Amino acid sequence: MKQDLPRAPLSRRDALRYMALSPLAASLLSATVSTAQASASTAPGHIVIVGGGAGALMVLARLRSALNTPTITVIAPNEKHIYQPGQIFVAAGEYKPQDIIFDNRGYIGQDVRWIKDEVQTFDPQHNKLTTQSGQEVAYDFLIVATGVQTRYEQVEGLTADMIGKNGISSVYLSDLALGTADGGELTHTWFNDVREASKTSKPRVLCTQPSTPIKCGGVPQKILYLCDDYLRKEKLTAEFTFATAGEKLFSLPQIDEALHKAQERYGNITNKFGHDLVRIDPIAKTATFHHKYEVQGQYDKELKEYDMIDKEEDVTLEYDFIHITPPMSAVDAVANSLLAWQKGTAAGWLEVDRETLQHKRFANVFGIGDTCGIPMAKTGGSARHQAPIVVENLVSVMNGQKPLAKYDGYTVCPLKIAYGEIIMAEFNYDGLAPSFPALNPATPRWLWWEFDLYALQPLYRNAMLNGLM
Repeated sequence: MKQDLPRAPLSRRDALRYMALSPLAASLLSATVSTAQASASTAPGHIVIVGGGAGALMVLARLRSALNTPTITVIAPNEKHIYQPGQIFVAAGEYKPQDIIFDNRGYIGQDVRWIKDEVQTFDPQHNKLTTQSGQEVAYDFLIVATGVQTRYEQVEGLTADMIGKNGISSVYLSDLALGTADGGELTHTWFNDVREASKTSKPRVLCTQPSTPIKCGGVPQKILYLCDDYLRKEKLTAEFTFATAGEKLFSLPQIDEALHKAQERYGNITNKFGHDLVRIDPIAKTATFHHKYEVQGQYDKELKEYDMIDKEEDVTLEYDFIHITPPMSAVDAVANSLLAWQKGTAAGWLEVDRETLQHKRFANVFGIGDTCGIPMAKTGGSARHQAPIVVENLVSVMNGQKPLAKYDGYTVCPLKIAYGEIIMAEFNYDGLAPSFPALNPATPRWLWWEFDLYALQPLYRNAMLNGLM
C-alpha cells in the first residue's frame, strides 16, 4: 500500500515562489557543463534561429552574452509560449491551462529581428531559406530549433479534431502557432470521464506509445499511472492496458525494474509490448495494432540454441477510453531538406554530431532540441544542457576555430508513477547520471514531485529561458 506522505504547509502560490528561489532548486538545475565565456566575442556574422520554443530561446539568451554586437534574426510564428511539461499537471488537475501559457515577446525582445512566420524550405548550399509567405532570408550561421510535429493522421481513422470525443484523449494536443494547449485540459476531462464510468463498471482503458521518437518518452506511462491513481483516490478501478511499440517500459534496467514494481502495486495494468497503433474505429471503439514478435524455431545443435523467427500480425483491442500518443516527426521543412539525415533510423531528423551539435555536412549550421537526430530523449532537460554547447561551439566557428565543447547526452525524465511520487530518471549517453548520486534514481520520491510541480515552472520561465541556468 502506498504510504501517505506529508505535504508542505504552503499555499500553491507561496510554494511556487519559495521553491523557485531556494538553493536546492538551483543546485538541482545547475548545468554539468561550463557555460562561462571569458569575454564576449566580437566575431561578425548574421545568425538566424529558426523556432520559438525552449531550445531557441535558451540559445538566444546565451548568444546575447557571448557576442558583443550580435546580429540575430528569429523566425517563429508563435507570440505565445507553452510550457509543455506542464500539460501533464494540467491533465492531473494540478495546474490550470493559464499556468503553462505565457508571452514570448519578452524573451525575443526588440534587439533582434523577429519574422513571425515558418520556414517553407531550407537551402543550406546557398546559406538561405524561404518562409511560407515567400520571404527569402540569407544567413551566415543557422541554428535549427524547430521541434517536432505530431502526426495524428498517420493512425488510420484518426484526426486531431477527434481528441476529446468518444473516449479519445491525447495530452500532446497543442498549437504553438496559435498559443493553445488543449491536450492537458481535455485529458483532465478524460480522467473525470474514466472516474465516472468506474463508478458503475470496470472500463477498459488503453494508453498507447508509437514506434517513432516522441517528445518526452515517459509521457504515455505518466498518463497511465496518474489516471489509475486518480481512480484509487476514490477506491475505484479500471482495466488498464499499456500498448507500446517498444519492448520494455524503459531502456535503462534500473528504471525499467522500478516501473514494473510500480505496476505491480496497482495490480490492474497489462502491458502489450511490440504493439504499434495503426488504426482506430472511434464508433466501434476498437484500436488495431501492428504486433511484431518472435517465436522459437528449431534447435541448432551446433550453436546449442533455438532459432528465433520474426512474426508480424495485426491485433485489435476493444476499449472504452483511449489515450493516444501520436507518431511524431521533424517538421516538413527539415525532413524534406538537405539538413536532414538522408538514410538510417534517424532519416528525416536534423543531421548533427551528437556531441558538438554541429551539422555533419554544413559547418555553419547547428541544431538544438527535439529536431536533432541524435540517440537521446527529446526533453526540455536535453535542450537546457545543449544550449551552452551550441553557443560555445557556434562562437568558436565564428572565430575560425574548431568546435570543442561536447554534449554528453544528458536528459531527464520525471516519471510520475502516482500523485506525489516521481522517479527522476536522469541519464546520458553512458547511462544513469543522477544529479545526486547518493539518492537512488530508481526510488520514487515525494521530493521530486514537489520540485517538479512547484519549482520547475518558475525556474524555467525566469532562469532557463533567460540563459541563467
